[in-house]
Amino acid sequence: MMNEQDQLIAIKQYVKHLFSKDASGHDFYHLQRVATLACTIATTEKANSVICEMAAWLHDVGDHKLFKKPQAAIQEMNHFLVSLNLSSDEIDQINHTLAHISFSSGKTPATLEGKIVQDADRLDAIGAIGIARTFAYGGAKGQPMYDPTGKENNSIQHFHDKLFHLKSHMHTATAKTLAEERHHFMETFMEQFLHEWE
Repeated sequence: MMNEQDQLIAIKQYVKHLFSKDASGHDFYHLQRVATLACTIATTEKANSVICEMAAWLHDVGDHKLFKKPQAAIQEMNHFLVSLNLSSDEIDQINHTLAHISFSSGKTPATLEGKIVQDADRLDAIGAIGIARTFAYGGAKGQPMYDPTGKENNSIQHFHDKLFHLKSHMHTATAKTLAEERHHFMETFMEQFLHEWE
């Protein structure tokens, strides 16, 4: 029987293989940052840190932006989790989080652990790292950096469409506090960017 530490090591190896070639800002290090943030928030908010960490490592599995066959990826992940001797309840909690984490879905996880992973993922989308990831994603998708005419889908537009809204969509008090500094940094960056563009 695997203990929790062995299960986490196996999960890390699993996602490292899956996301090793990602260049869109959804790589292994993104997952690592989200897992670390989720553990930090879980400790403060008195949640199940093991479920938070597992779901955080796995939260991008089956993302339609990253997988050609999202449902097949989820199914494969579930077979893998069964092989690690995770309970059906643990697997259900992980799947619930994955199904509700995306900003575009407009959904909110029902569990505290799900909310924490969603907060952690959103925190990694803002601040200095969030800025870098935005341009990495835009480049990977062939989008221009900026289009002042507003005609093209571009990386700067993404700040207005999503990133500047994330601060007000945090669930936990811990995440709300962490989001303040990151949000302010993005505002400063945007001012400087537009100033230099002129």
